[in-house]
Amino acid sequence: MRLLSNLVLAFLMTAIQLSATAQDFPNQKYEVWTAKDFRFHTGEVASSLHIGYTTIGNPAGEVIVILHGTTGTGAGMLDSAFGGELFGPGQPMDAAKYLIVLPDSIGTGKSSKPSDGLRAQFPQYNYDDMVAAQYRLLTEKLHVKHVRMILGNSMGGMQTWLWGVKHPNFMDILVPMASMPSEMSGRNWMMRRLIIDSIRNDPEWMNGNYVKQPRSLQFASLFYAIGTNGGNQGLQRQAPTRVKADQLLKERFTAPFTGDANDHLYLWEASRDYNPLGEIDKIKATVLAVNSADDERNPPELGVMQKALERIPNARLLLIPASAQTAGHGTTGQAKWWKQEVGALLQSAPNIK
Repeated sequence: MRLLSNLVLAFLMTAIQLSATAQDFPNQKYEVWTAKDFRFHTGEVASSLHIGYTTIGNPAGEVIVILHGTTGTGAGMLDSAFGGELFGPGQPMDAAKYLIVLPDSIGTGKSSKPSDGLRAQFPQYNYDDMVAAQYRLLTEKLHVKHVRMILGNSMGGMQTWLWGVKHPNFMDILVPMASMPSEMSGRNWMMRRLIIDSIRNDPEWMNGNYVKQPRSLQFASLFYAIGTNGGNQGLQRQAPTRVKADQLLKERFTAPFTGDANDHLYLWEASRDYNPLGEIDKIKATVLAVNSADDERNPPELGVMQKALERIPNARLLLIPASAQTAGHGTTGQAKWWKQEVGALLQSAPNIK
C-alpha cells in the first residue's frame, strides 16, 4: 500500500502479506502457538494467548530473532528492503546458515489482539508483556536456550533494549534500531497521545464498540506518519513543490486503509511506561545501536544515546547520516544502510553463554 509508504506505519497487514509472499526463503513457515495462563503486568491472566510467528532458515543453525515495529508483523520484515537484503544466499543473515524467528507482537498479526473479540476489554498490555510473550514462544515452543542476536526496529528496537535488561544471558548480540533506551517523552510521546486521544474522542469510537472504523483513525495515523517519519530531505525530494506535496498527500489519503481502531490505540499506548534506562547496566551482550541522524522520534541531538551507551561495556552507535535518500525514522527499515556492520558483528562478537 502507498498510504504510509517508506514509513513504519506501512507495515499494515495487506502490504505485509503481499510483500511476504513475494519472497522465497528456505523453510519459510507461519504458525500460531498458544501460551497457556499468560500473566500480564497488570496481574490479569489470559487462559490462552495466541502468538503468531514466522520462521525461516536452517533449524540447526544459530538463532536470530527479528522484532517488528508498531502495527507491523514478523512477516512484514521479509519485504525486499529488509529481508531481501539480509536473508538470501551470501547475505549477512543467510537463511541457509541461521534459524530466523520473527514473532508477531501482542496486538498484531495472528497474535491475540483487541479486534479478536474483546475490543476495549482486552488487557492493557505494554512492551514488557510483549517481551514476555516472545520469551515464552522461544523457550517453551521452540525450545531455544540461547540466541546469537536479537535485532528490532522502532517498537522492536525498544523491545530489544528490554530483552537486554530482562534476559541478559540469553543473547550474544543486541541491535536496537530507531529507538532509545529512555522513557517516552517530547514529540514522540505527544504525537502518540494525539493518535490515542483522536480515537478515544471520536464519537464513532463508541468506547471501543464501533460498528465501522472511526474516521479519526486514518487521519490521525497519517498525521503522525507525516509528522514523525520520512525525513526532512526525504520528504522534500518526494514533494519539492506545493502541487506535488498535495498530490502525495492525496495519494496517501485515498489509498486502502485496513487498520483497526482498538488495535492501533492499544499498540500506541503500550509504550506509555517503557523506560529501561535505569537498568541498562545489566546488559551483557555486545550492543550495536542503529539510528538515523534525521529520525524525528529519536533525535540524536538530545544526547540520550551517547550517555546510555557509556554504561554498557561493549556498545557503540551507528548513526546513519541524513540525506535526500534516507527516510527519517523509516531509514532503518532499509537494511542497505546498516547490513554490512551487522554482518561483521555476527562474525566477530563473542559468545557469552
